[in-house]
Amino acid sequence: MSAQLIDGKAVAKKVRAEAQARAAAFEQRHGRKPGLEVVLVGDDPASHVYVRNKEKASIEVGMRGVVHRVPADASEAKVIELVQRLNADPNVDGILVQLPLPKQIGADAVIAQIDAGKDVDGLTPLNAGLLALGRPGLRPCTPFGCMRLLDEIACRLEGKRAVVIGRSNLVGKPIAQMLLARNATVTMAHSRTADLGALVAEADVVVAAVGKRDLVRDAWVKPGAVVIDVGMNKNDAGKLCGDVEFEAAKERAGFITPVPGGVGPMTIAMLLNNTIDAAEARQR
Repeated sequence: MSAQLIDGKAVAKKVRAEAQARAAAFEQRHGRKPGLEVVLVGDDPASHVYVRNKEKASIEVGMRGVVHRVPADASEAKVIELVQRLNADPNVDGILVQLPLPKQIGADAVIAQIDAGKDVDGLTPLNAGLLALGRPGLRPCTPFGCMRLLDEIACRLEGKRAVVIGRSNLVGKPIAQMLLARNATVTMAHSRTADLGALVAEADVVVAAVGKRDLVRDAWVKPGAVVIDVGMNKNDAGKLCGDVEFEAAKERAGFITPVPGGVGPMTIAMLLNNTIDAAEARQR
C-alpha cells in the first residue's frame, strides 16, 4: 500500500489563514500591523526570488513587509548598522537577514547582532541556546514547519525512534532538539555516517536534510515509517527532487512528504507565524 502524502501546500495554507486572523487581531488591539523587515544584500537571483515571496506573503496576511536592499559591495559594518537600526525601531517585530551573504560579510557576525526577540529565523546564539535548553524562543522556520507537518498527521512522537540525517544549523540540529523535546529517541546522522541504512531501517520517523539526491534508499525505510524529506535537488531531467528515493520509498512508508509540495511551502508559513509570535511577545 502506498504511503499517505503529507500535503505541505494545504498545511501551509492553513497556517497562513491562522496568521491572517492573528495579524488582524493584533492590529485591532495595538493600532498597527505586525512588521517583518528583510535585509537583502547583493544580487543573488535565488535570494531575490525568496525575498520577493516573503514580502508578498507578509502583505497578503495583513502584515507590514519591508525589504532593505543593500549593494553587494557593502561592508559588514554597514549591514550590522542596518540591523541595529531595525533592532531599535519599535515598529519592527521581525528581522530576517537573507542568506547567503557576500564573501566580505560574516554571516555569524551579522546574525549575532539581531535582537533575539526579533530573530524570526531563530538563528541567533541566544535562540539556539534556548532551543537546546528546551526553553521557549523563536524557532528556525523550516524545522518548525516539519514539526507542524508531524502534528497535522497526529504523529505521536513520544517513545518513537527518530533519525535525523543532516547536521546543519538551519535544519538538522534544531529539528533534532525539537524531536527530543517531544520525547522521541533521536539519532543524528549525516552523509558520512557508516551503515546509514541500518539506522534508517529502525526509525519510526526519518528526517532527511542533507541536500544529496537519493541519499535515502527505498529499501532502507521501515514499513509504516513517517518520512520528512527536506532535501531540494534536481534530477537528470532538471526537475526538483529530494534526498529520498520517493517513488519506491512511498511504497513502504506510512506517510511521506513529496518534493516539491511538502516541506518547502511550510518555511514562509512558519516565518509569518514567528513574526506574529514575536510581535505579540513584545507587547506583553
